[in-house]
Amino acid sequence: MIRSSANRLFCSPRVSGLLLLFTSFVPALAGEHWAFQPATKVAVPAVRDTTWTKTPIDRFILAQLESVALKPSVPVRPELLVRRMSLGLLGLPPSPEEVEAFTNDHSPGADERLIDRLLASPHYGERWARHWLDLARYAESDGFEHDAVRPHSWRYRDYVVATFNSDKPYDQFIREQLAGDELAPGEPSALVATGFNLLGPDMVDSADQIQRRINTLNDMTDTVSSVFLGLTLGCARCHDHKSEPFTQRDYFSMQAFFAGAQFRREQPVPTEGERARHDRAKADYDALTLPQRKQIEDIEAPYRKKLFDEKLSMLSEDVQIAHRTPKEQRTMEQEGTVQETAPQVNVTDAEVTKALSKEDKSRLTAIAAQLRKIPKPASLPMAMVLHNTNSSAKTWVLARGDYNNPREQVQPDFPAVLVANRSSSATAAKSQRAAFAEWVASTNNSLTARVMVNRIWQHHFGRGLVASPSDFGTRGQPPTHPWLLDWLAGEFVRSGWRVKHMHKLIMLSSAYQQSSEPRHEALARDPENKLFSRQNRVRLEGEALRDSLLAISGRLNSHMGGPGVSPPIPADIAATAKNWTASARSADHHRRSIYVFARRNLRFPFLEVFDAPDSNLSCPERGRSTTAPQSLTLLNSEEVMAAARATADGVRNAAASASDRIDFAFRLILCREPTAQELALAQDFIKTNYRRDKPMDANSAEGDYSELCRALFNLNAFVYTE
Repeated sequence: MIRSSANRLFCSPRVSGLLLLFTSFVPALAGEHWAFQPATKVAVPAVRDTTWTKTPIDRFILAQLESVALKPSVPVRPELLVRRMSLGLLGLPPSPEEVEAFTNDHSPGADERLIDRLLASPHYGERWARHWLDLARYAESDGFEHDAVRPHSWRYRDYVVATFNSDKPYDQFIREQLAGDELAPGEPSALVATGFNLLGPDMVDSADQIQRRINTLNDMTDTVSSVFLGLTLGCARCHDHKSEPFTQRDYFSMQAFFAGAQFRREQPVPTEGERARHDRAKADYDALTLPQRKQIEDIEAPYRKKLFDEKLSMLSEDVQIAHRTPKEQRTMEQEGTVQETAPQVNVTDAEVTKALSKEDKSRLTAIAAQLRKIPKPASLPMAMVLHNTNSSAKTWVLARGDYNNPREQVQPDFPAVLVANRSSSATAAKSQRAAFAEWVASTNNSLTARVMVNRIWQHHFGRGLVASPSDFGTRGQPPTHPWLLDWLAGEFVRSGWRVKHMHKLIMLSSAYQQSSEPRHEALARDPENKLFSRQNRVRLEGEALRDSLLAISGRLNSHMGGPGVSPPIPADIAATAKNWTASARSADHHRRSIYVFARRNLRFPFLEVFDAPDSNLSCPERGRSTTAPQSLTLLNSEEVMAAARATADGVRNAAASASDRIDFAFRLILCREPTAQELALAQDFIKTNYRRDKPMDANSAEGDYSELCRALFNLNAFVYTE
């Protein structure tokens, strides 16, 4: 009975709502939960008011509104629509010229042409990469006590920017991140993509390197399940999940896909051309330096052997035997043991240097001086990657997650509840991550498309159709419009998994283009706007606020990519911060916020005050706090003060009269003209806050426009999208 009801889930809004609530709170029916059912083909509903609908999305929204006798809000004003679209897709406000061009274009398809132009901008990739980096717990340092820098992690950030700009199919994006090294081992970007799995915090100097590796495996298992599948699988690490149909066996069977991989923090990722040029330069260098390098090797060899033997002697007898067995004679199990314990017996250059005798150290110093006279070839580009070893690493269910208490051994496999209802059960007989990646990105896995379209909807409406975007399980929020969610997921797949197509589809809808002004009856019957009877007014993230300040003031440095940059931070924070040095080039201080160095233990203060996420965990939704430090930051921070001064210079140069300057300031900062009341207030403000070094008359008004600009930067109309 329940199964047949679940299969009819999307036929009736009222029935589906009751069923969703029922299955969410009855553990015995967890396998029948809506999110675990295959997506069904959904018919676009009929509506009474067809004049409002512009896309199929509108019919789904309007059908729900009509069922409760609510009407949608009026369309947003054109000048605010172009601002909403520009901030939504680029994270930057439109210029006054762009606003004017859109508002004066009354020809059919004006909004579609605007969307196409925004999607073609390279700034689009920067904006939407930031959303993904929140999910990927992106940072450029390790975290923990030392918070050491990861000098190559920025390549993953640039890979994500390029992915969104190129509109790479989302299923390919998934495959590259989960198994790029297996699917395209010769493709640098696919190797860089696998860094997704290693972006979490890492205690490099841990005294227990086995536990360190397990921590990384746990982190990637938890993150992959939440980001791609919208599942809180991590609770099953220590015991069978208390509220979801996932067992410990499910958890470690999924983890087994990753168990055989090497975690490489520095892996060369050159293109064919870069590799060829480097190989030629290195061959020349090796020929020139062969005598010196042979001398160094001969001096260091006995020290390295002694240190290796000392480290190996501290490990178990089985490990010692595996390492001392010639590689060609090792069993597969011994080879796996060697790879797993290699970090524990690795001898570093620093350890060798410390062990050298005074005489040998002096000899090496002299040889090193000779080598410095010979130019080295440029280093190859490096990245953090997973590397497929093709080893048969074993995985056990761990009692309470403790590697000292292994229970039964498991093979790589998918959570049982997610394959039990499939027409063709996809059991993973292979150990390669490619098999896992193919399953996650498969059209048979309904969760994947549902989760991603919900994330896209969330960023355009301020709230997802499922309000818990990384938790589609029985304890997550049920979808407000389950039939629309499945229709969008189906459309996403039909479009070839194209994210830009989904943007356009959503943004062309009347639902998206509504005003955020609510009707009285909507506030009374739908106070949380779960039915989307209006657009939501959403505060900009810290990055969009800072980038808008830079763009409006004409100081934005649009250079893309490369290592993270470090703008100056407030003096009181800099005095106690050990790990923040401002970039030497002042132009770097004005780069987009996505390129600001992402240090785990010291978030950039302006961004932190506006709820920048904790990069130790995947963040599916930014917090939206309202605090005094936010107001003080917008009033007094150097970012705002500098933007106000620079913007004021532009305002003075744009017009001669006070009223024209005020008009330009409003159009530049808020993308609209001032009302008559605002104009009068601004004129009084200018007269009161005049520049004391110059006389002022009523027409030219050399007033303190920087204070006016600062006041406009503090309005909700700047901080929020309408």
